Amino acid sequence: MKRFALITALSSIIISAVAQDKMTPELLWKLGRVSGIGVSKDGHNLVYSVSTPSIEDNKSTSKKYLLPIKGGTPKEVTETKEYIADDRVSPDGKYVLTAKDVKLRKVFGKDVYEDLPKSNVQIYDNLNYRHWDEWEDGAFSHIFVAPVGKPAEAKDIMANLPYDAPQKPFGGDEDFMWSPDSKSIIYVTKAKVGKDYAISTNTDIYQYDLASGKTTNLSGGMMGYDINPAYSVNGNLAWLSMKREGFEADKQDIVVNTGISTVNLTQHWDGTVNDFKWSNDGRKIYFVAPVDGTIQLFEVDYVGATMKVPEVKQITKGDFDVNGIVSQVGNSLIVSRADMNHAAELYNVDLTNGSMAQVTHVNDAVYSKLAMSKVEKRYVTTTDGLKMLVWVIFPPNFDASKKYPTLLYCQGGPQSPLTQYYSFRWNFQLMAANGYIVVAPNRRGMAGHGAKWNEQISKDWGGQVMKDYLSAIDNVSKENYVDKARLGAVGASYGGYSVFYLAGIHNNRFKTFISHDGVFDLRSMSGTTEELWFTNWDFGGNYWDKNNKVAQKTFTEFNPIEKVGNWNRPILIVQGGTDYRVPIEQGLQAFQAAQLKGLKSKLLYFPEENHWILKAQNAIVWQREFFKWLKETL
Repeated sequence: MKRFALITALSSIIISAVAQDKMTPELLWKLGRVSGIGVSKDGHNLVYSVSTPSIEDNKSTSKKYLLPIKGGTPKEVTETKEYIADDRVSPDGKYVLTAKDVKLRKVFGKDVYEDLPKSNVQIYDNLNYRHWDEWEDGAFSHIFVAPVGKPAEAKDIMANLPYDAPQKPFGGDEDFMWSPDSKSIIYVTKAKVGKDYAISTNTDIYQYDLASGKTTNLSGGMMGYDINPAYSVNGNLAWLSMKREGFEADKQDIVVNTGISTVNLTQHWDGTVNDFKWSNDGRKIYFVAPVDGTIQLFEVDYVGATMKVPEVKQITKGDFDVNGIVSQVGNSLIVSRADMNHAAELYNVDLTNGSMAQVTHVNDAVYSKLAMSKVEKRYVTTTDGLKMLVWVIFPPNFDASKKYPTLLYCQGGPQSPLTQYYSFRWNFQLMAANGYIVVAPNRRGMAGHGAKWNEQISKDWGGQVMKDYLSAIDNVSKENYVDKARLGAVGASYGGYSVFYLAGIHNNRFKTFISHDGVFDLRSMSGTTEELWFTNWDFGGNYWDKNNKVAQKTFTEFNPIEKVGNWNRPILIVQGGTDYRVPIEQGLQAFQAAQLKGLKSKLLYFPEENHWILKAQNAIVWQREFFKWLKETL
């Protein structure tokens, strides 16, 4: 009996080891998600957090750790205030900043008609009545300043202004800060309301003087996004800036305000900046930016307002993403790094040569047991004679003598780069582990290949970019290991639009389709989405303007709903119920069309999810349905 139990136990261990040699949805959602917080005040320790999802509890828990810079064992800590300076407290220690919502408008029926307290009607007389996944409730996020220890004396520095700071829906602590001398508060807001808010990207950097109560617009006349302000140790203020109002994917530059003038450090560099951090001495700015299908670390000098055109220097190189900068320690930087086979961990970058050393090892034990995907970088010639980067991800233990079903992955955005990121939903490692080759093209509209390439997708959604997709899948399909009879197309957001559009023009290339929160009808999309600057810019205008040839081409020739007559393959449609960027009618219309055409189709509806799937159990359902559909139809 004991011998049988031992054999059974050993068998279980062996089976478990075999079962864990490839990524699964459940394993993916057990990985720790690492974020750098900063370097301790004494410079000896790195402080970071690890968020770990729980499928059972359907939520995540977060823990904070202290790790010696020179090596050692991480130590869990409950609070970080002892180690990291509280940037909400003024440098002189006298005042503290907070942000909270202030009710300024009456939106609900019970607010307008006090004798009807049980009414739940919402009343609007202007646009911007909802944003991302929330309806406008009449409250605005404002910044308050108070003497330390005296919260009752808090003063609203934005009193009665119907603007948000931090900005909604994604703004946080990076949207407001102290000046180094403690005399002023810097904050970001869009000083527009209603329709003007909905059609504009013109955010500005404001300075509130603590003594006088006066507010000054530091970026006045700069008409695009102005965000992420940060002071150098020398008192120079830098931020990220876009030039053109209404173009949310414009080239993003680093500008520095000296108090006398504003200098653009990256205007002559053909790239766009994701994020930046001042060097400890204030003479350089380190930043991360997409380049050739990756995100890398760069530096640019800053020596004053009269300087010549500064040189941009790339520090790191390789097939990985440097997602963000945590802190500088001497002649090195702590950064976050990921690739298509590994979730983010923290690394130390030697600034003299760009070499990198892993600092945190949260997920090493998991990955050490996995057979990794092979990731290949290839360049495909497009129909207009240009070179396009295409990532090809192969199943673990790939055998070139076999044939594999292959997925064309269509990236969203539409101007977001397709780099070496590690997604917890559109996870290439997981797709490959399920036996699929993934073809992921850096088609038109992606940063990292020059501004012209990035901008070419605007007003041309169904044009050259669709040819790019087909060029990519046709090129890879020439390989003997691709099963040409088993090709699928998958994607979300603009990638979902791409799936809907390709379903009508694919000429029988694909056997199945999956579209998540995809744009199906450009007319109803422009009539129900919330950030109208996006549709105005990318569609070229309004659908009712018959004299606008660009807009009319968009709403007819580039509209997926006009191609439904050609749909002839199974399609899985995913839709979030609180997605106000690509609202619910998009998915419902597509599903209804597929059903009425008699196509094998399924609607996966998440009533409480927005443009993304954020809850652990919903994410597992998403993954299971995704691969179940592919197994049934491909």
